[in-house]
Amino acid sequence: MHSGGLYFVMRLRALLLVCAVGLAGCSTSAQAQRHQSPSDTVATVGSANITLADVDARALERTAGDFGGVRLSQALYDARRGALNTIVGNLLLDAEAKSRGTDRATLEQREITSKVAAPSETEIASWYQANQARVQGAALDQVRAPIRNLLIEQRMDAAREAFLDSLMKKTPVHITLEPPREKVEAAGRPSQGPSSAKVEVIEFSDFQCPYCLRAYPVAKQIVQVYGNKIHFVYRHFPLPNHPNARPAAEAASCAAEQGKFWEYHDRLFEHQDQLSDTDLKAHAAALGLNAGQFVSCVNTRKFQKDVDADIAAGNDIGVTGTPAFFVNGRPIDGAQPFDVFKQVIDEELAR
Repeated sequence: MHSGGLYFVMRLRALLLVCAVGLAGCSTSAQAQRHQSPSDTVATVGSANITLADVDARALERTAGDFGGVRLSQALYDARRGALNTIVGNLLLDAEAKSRGTDRATLEQREITSKVAAPSETEIASWYQANQARVQGAALDQVRAPIRNLLIEQRMDAAREAFLDSLMKKTPVHITLEPPREKVEAAGRPSQGPSSAKVEVIEFSDFQCPYCLRAYPVAKQIVQVYGNKIHFVYRHFPLPNHPNARPAAEAASCAAEQGKFWEYHDRLFEHQDQLSDTDLKAHAAALGLNAGQFVSCVNTRKFQKDVDADIAAGNDIGVTGTPAFFVNGRPIDGAQPFDVFKQVIDEELAR
């Protein structure tokens, strides 16, 4: 275990990058992958075209380690998208600087850098207290400088993004870079929203997984915010190191048989420390399910094959942990914040 400042900053930046690269389908036609050649235009900024070759000249300089454990196809897309965002941003800044009779550096200083306040000691200490897992036991004095630098970098990024957003209102920007997609089926599993929706979000999850619990309110927020614009599907992926996850998945399928999947799903996540056989049956009783039908369903393992099929489907598309989401086939791994999903869903709605 390392606690030095440099190592800490590198780990933090890697974690933040993995969270940001999500920038993380109605069965298969919406998930078709279109392959792009180097000469293809992948973005336009006003009348300026950006080709895939332009992007790769910058993107392929990145090291694979910058992207953690994501799939190779996703890492390549993330590198390209990051490079494309930089190129687009620079074009917007250059055009604005020219219109003001100045240069990009001066414009950035005036509109971005000068508007970023240095974090206070209280803010640094608050971040430290809220991120104990990331500091890995290091004392505040050991990581004060890296935290300060990280917070400044985050604020700089936010200020830059806000300024670029204002520039994009004046100059139209269209991104056509194709993301990687997996062929993911809803398979008739419990869902919310119309199956004909333009965007389909499929979640592979585990009722005993702490990261799935962290993603649970985000998933609910996605459904609440987008409503009938999306089709949200839940598929089971109980991990072998979570002994209560498989029985909980089968029990949830038994609840689905009585039309109470989502109520049971919510109750299991809200009582994640109560997943024993007795608990699973008590949850069903609390929700008013037919006790005899539910107990028979659970005891005979009526939906064992369905859970097996979900696990097999997840394995086939490269799911190795939970939660794993696919937005029209575009993978978003882990308990990501709502903004990561929002960017991808909004892009798919705009396609």
